[in-house]
Amino acid sequence: MDPDSDPREGGPEPVDERTTLLEYLRAYRLTLQMKCADLDPEQLATRSVPPSTMSLLGLVRHLADVERHWFQRVMSGEEVPRRYQKEDGGPGGTWSGAVADPSVVDEAWNAWRAEIAIADRFLARADDLAMLGRTPAGETVPLRSVLVHMIEEYARHCGHADLLRERIDGRVGQ
Repeated sequence: MDPDSDPREGGPEPVDERTTLLEYLRAYRLTLQMKCADLDPEQLATRSVPPSTMSLLGLVRHLADVERHWFQRVMSGEEVPRRYQKEDGGPGGTWSGAVADPSVVDEAWNAWRAEIAIADRFLARADDLAMLGRTPAGETVPLRSVLVHMIEEYARHCGHADLLRERIDGRVGQ
């Protein structure tokens, strides 16, 4: 991609902690989307290497669950079920359910975008990075730590996405 047309560039200048964290999260979300761009359902569901069941589609499903968990369950205290994972934290259908079916692909993207929209609405209302959420285990966690964790989660999985995409069609990241 031409660096001048990279949608990750040109966001808010990271002049403070909040802007920095939100900008990094925005950029990594876009990176995942870019890694999946222009692929058909079969390509999105292509597994990495045995015995792994990881795929780009599985990553989209996983990150939808991660967004839901941290922003709705932990920070907002809502009792919403996981979308794909088992309640015990096991992977369940996150990876195995990522099959080359256009309706599965559409549902995954819709879920991921919906979870990001919910998270972004929460973040727009949250004026204090020290505000506390509560994990299912009862531990408190500040919003600041959740944002750092989300950046780490996306960064890790965007690395996976780089390798998956290169395996599919040779496209590599910048």
